[in-house]
Amino acid sequence: MTCMDTKTRKYQRIIEQIKDLLMANGDPIAQMATINAVLYHKMPDFFWVGFYLLKKGRLIVGPYQGPLACQELEKNKGVCWAAINRQETIIVPDVNKFPGHIACNENSKSEIVIPLKNTNNEVIGAFDVDSKLYNYFDKTDAKELAKILAMLKIR
Repeated sequence: MTCMDTKTRKYQRIIEQIKDLLMANGDPIAQMATINAVLYHKMPDFFWVGFYLLKKGRLIVGPYQGPLACQELEKNKGVCWAAINRQETIIVPDVNKFPGHIACNENSKSEIVIPLKNTNNEVIGAFDVDSKLYNYFDKTDAKELAKILAMLKIR
């Protein structure tokens, strides 16, 4: 059995738990908070998990778990804006090597950001996960986290 198999199985258990929890409440903010809490507590190497939401062209922190977050991310700078502008998931093995990285917390070593889309497939923000470990995130994280975000039905 490989580490990848173990990681995938862990995500499958988490996805089932989140699915059950999200069925209890249709409010997107409550659902985001629930996703963050489950991932933050079930994935020990996730030290920050959260959403940044687009509001009138600004990227403002939404629900999150972990250390204090940047309240607003400078326009078109950093990993979250890059994921939004490119409309694709970005995996950063070493945040110190990402041009324009915004260091909300110096303990962040690697990061994955997935654009957050509404039911019309419009980008409305970003889902951001940081780890204290370098080179932590991979394609398995991208695939499984995307499955979790697909459970959100934001209009």
